[in-house]
Amino acid sequence: MDTTQLLKGVLDLACLAALRDEDGYGYDILRRLRTAGLTEVGDASVYGTLRRLFNAGLLTTYVVPSDEGPHRKYYALNPAGRAELQRSGKVWHGFASTMDDLLRERETA
Repeated sequence: MDTTQLLKGVLDLACLAALRDEDGYGYDILRRLRTAGLTEVGDASVYGTLRRLFNAGLLTTYVVPSDEGPHRKYYALNPAGRAELQRSGKVWHGFASTMDDLLRERETA
C-alpha cells in the first residue's frame, strides 16, 4: 500500500496532533512527525499544511529570533484548533476501528 496516499488524508490531523503539547516551527514539526513514524512525509507538504491550517483559523503564529540563522515562525494550536483536533481525532478513531474490524480475521466457531 502506498503510504503517501494515506498521508494526504491525515496530514492535517497529524500536524494538529504534533502541536497538541508544544508549539513548534516548521522544521521542528516535520521532525516530530518523522520521529513518530511518518517518515515519508515531505517538507513541502508539512509547510503547506501548516499554512492551510493557519488560514483556516486553527493555528496562531508568532516569530522568535534565532541566534543560529533566520527568525523562526512558530505555530500554536488555538481553541478552534484544539476543537478540530478533538473532532478529527474521534473521526479517525472510528475509521481506524472500522478498518481494524474489516481486516481482523474472523474466528470460526
